[in-house]
Amino acid sequence: MIHTDETTQEAVKTLEGLISILEDGKLGYTNAAEHVENPAIKTDFLEYARERALFIVELQDEINKLGKSTDTSGGGPLGALHRTWIDIKSSFTGGDTEAIINACVTGEEAAIEKYKKALEDNHLEHGQIYIISKQLNSIENTLSQIKIKAN
Repeated sequence: MIHTDETTQEAVKTLEGLISILEDGKLGYTNAAEHVENPAIKTDFLEYARERALFIVELQDEINKLGKSTDTSGGGPLGALHRTWIDIKSSFTGGDTEAIINACVTGEEAAIEKYKKALEDNHLEHGQIYIISKQLNSIENTLSQIKIKAN
C-alpha cells in the first residue's frame, strides 16, 4: 500500500487505538493480579500484562516507521471503564477470583473486537497486518486460557 498523508494518518490512528486497548489490558491484568489469591492465576495475569507491554512496543515501532511519534500516555475510555469495573467488582466481592476472571474475559473480548475491526478497516501495510494478526491470535489464545480458568 502506498502511504499518502491521509492513509498514514489512518494507519497511525488505528495503531494508536490498539495501543490504547493494550495499555488498558496491561493495567487491567496488573490490577487483577493484585486482587487474586491463587498464585498460579496471579502469575498468569502478570505474564499477560508483560505480553501486552511487548505488543505496545511492537505497535509503537510501527508508528515510528511511519514517521510519527508515539504518545505513551495510557488507557482509553473503554479501558478506564474496564479498570473501574474490575476495581468495583473486586471491592464488592472481596477479590472474588471468578468475578475478576469474568472482568478479564470482558476486556479480552473488547480487545479482540477492536483488533478485528483494525484488520477490516484496511488502512495497514502488510507488515502491520502480520503483527496485528499475530497479536490477535495471542489475545484469542489468552481468552481461551482465561475461560478454562473460569470453569
